[in-house]
Amino acid sequence: MATNKSFNSPEETRTMDKGKVEVLNLAGSQVMRATFQPGWKWSECVKPIAGTESCQVAHLMYTVSGKMVVRMDDGTEVEINAGDVSSIPAGHDAWIVGDEPFVGIDFQGASQYAKAGA
Repeated sequence: MATNKSFNSPEETRTMDKGKVEVLNLAGSQVMRATFQPGWKWSECVKPIAGTESCQVAHLMYTVSGKMVVRMDDGTEVEINAGDVSSIPAGHDAWIVGDEPFVGIDFQGASQYAKAGA
């Protein structure tokens, strides 16, 4: 059976300082729309929720708008821009660059993101 849902009516919304994620459940999978405002940084805005030193959730994400820098635990960095499709392994920090809000659609990390231990 085909399934169709809209982020206009998310089944779950998780809020944090300078951001929110909206989650849809689709046939056993979860998809998340992340909206982060300028000044958002994982280690400041999500770390208090997750309780881990770095983000331990892997992401498979399409960036709709904005710019984000991801720094892996090994120190390597990647800049993610609108139109990019990114695979980000667990073990990273991230922050928004510039004055435009970041919006990304994550097809992998929704079940755990912004929850304790993740």
